[in-house]
Amino acid sequence: MKLATFNIQNLFHRDRSAIQKSYSKCVSDWVAELDSLIRKKDYSHSDTNRMRELSFLLGFDKSYQTPYAVMRKRAGFLFLKGMDYSKELQSCELTDWNGWVALQTIPIGSVAIKNKARVIAEVNPDILLLQEIEDKASLSEFNTQVLPEFNCKPFDELFVIQGNDKTGKETGILTKNGYKILCVKSHQYDRDSNGELLFQNDFLEYEIQTPAKNKIYLLVVHLQGDAKDKEFADLKRKKQAQLVAEVYNVLRSEGKKDVAILGTLNAPSYCHSLAPLLVDTDLKDITKHSRFNVDVDKGTDAAYFSLGAYRLGVNIRQKDYLLLSPNLFSKATQGGLNRKAIWPEKKPMWSTYSTMQNANEAASEHPVVWARINNTL
Repeated sequence: MKLATFNIQNLFHRDRSAIQKSYSKCVSDWVAELDSLIRKKDYSHSDTNRMRELSFLLGFDKSYQTPYAVMRKRAGFLFLKGMDYSKELQSCELTDWNGWVALQTIPIGSVAIKNKARVIAEVNPDILLLQEIEDKASLSEFNTQVLPEFNCKPFDELFVIQGNDKTGKETGILTKNGYKILCVKSHQYDRDSNGELLFQNDFLEYEIQTPAKNKIYLLVVHLQGDAKDKEFADLKRKKQAQLVAEVYNVLRSEGKKDVAILGTLNAPSYCHSLAPLLVDTDLKDITKHSRFNVDVDKGTDAAYFSLGAYRLGVNIRQKDYLLLSPNLFSKATQGGLNRKAIWPEKKPMWSTYSTMQNANEAASEHPVVWARINNTL
C-alpha cells in the first residue's frame, strides 16, 4: 500500500485571496493615483500622459491580451473581465454597478495544472489525500482527464466534503487498486471553549478497507496557518492539534492499531503548537524512517540541516506531515518526499521538472509526502 498526502493548492482555479501579494507603498500609491484619474469625467492632456506613465510603472504593458470573458471548462466557472452586458447590465446609479466585475477566483495556468498531475503520477499512490481543492467536480475532471495524460490510471473512488473555509480549500481523498472508502466523519462543527468553530478548513476521519479486508484509519487535518497575530495562530493551532490527538488516542484505546495522521500542520516540528501530536502521542513521522528517500539539495546545501527543515539536505520548511501509529510505522518499508514540482527560490537548490520554467508553473508550494506500507496489511 502506498499512502500519500499533497497540499495541491487548487486544481484549476484559486481564490484571489490565496495568491494576492502585498504591495509596496510605492505601488499602492501608483494604484491610488491611477484610480483617482480614472474616476474623472474629463481627462486633460496631462492626465492622459500620467495614466500612460502609471500603466507602464504598474506593468500593464506586460499583461496578456485576453478576451473579455473566459469560460474554463475544467475550472467549472465563468471568469468575467469587463464584459459589455449591453442592456442586461448597465453601469448606472439604478443598478449600483460600476461597470467592473471583480473576479473571486483566478485561473491556474495549464503548465502548472499538468505539473500537479505529473508529480501525482510519479508518486502513483493507492490512497491519496489532497488539501485545498476547489470542489468535487474539478477533482473528478482532474482524475479522469488530466491524470491519464501522464500514464496514471484514474482513481476508482473519490470523496470531497466542503469544510468551513469559503475560498475553495476543501479536502479530498482518492483510492484505487481495491482500497475502499467505508466511512467519513467530519469535525467541521467542533468548537473551542469560546464557542468558536475550531477548524477554519476541516478535520476529517476516514475508515478505509484494504484489499485484504483489513481496516486503516486516516485522520486528515489542515491546521491554522500563519497570521499577522502569531500568538493567536499558535494558540489556535495548538487547540486544533489537541483535539486531533484526542481523537487519535480514542481510536487507539478502541484497539485500532493502524492509524495515520496526514495533512498540512503549518508549523515546523519544533513548534510548541504541535507538541500535542509530536510529543504527547506515540505517533512517528515518516521522515524519521531509515528508508525515507528524497533528492537532496544541490551544492553546499546538501550537507546543511536548516532548523525546521524536513531533514539533512532537504532545506524547505516542514509544513506537511505523514504521521503513523507504531504498528503502521513498523510495517512501513519506505517513505519519500517529491518536491520536483516546487519552484526553488534560488537556483539550483534541487532537481525540478524541465517543464517548470518559473514560479507560476509550479504545481504547489508543498511537496508530496508518501509512505509505502507492507502489502500484507
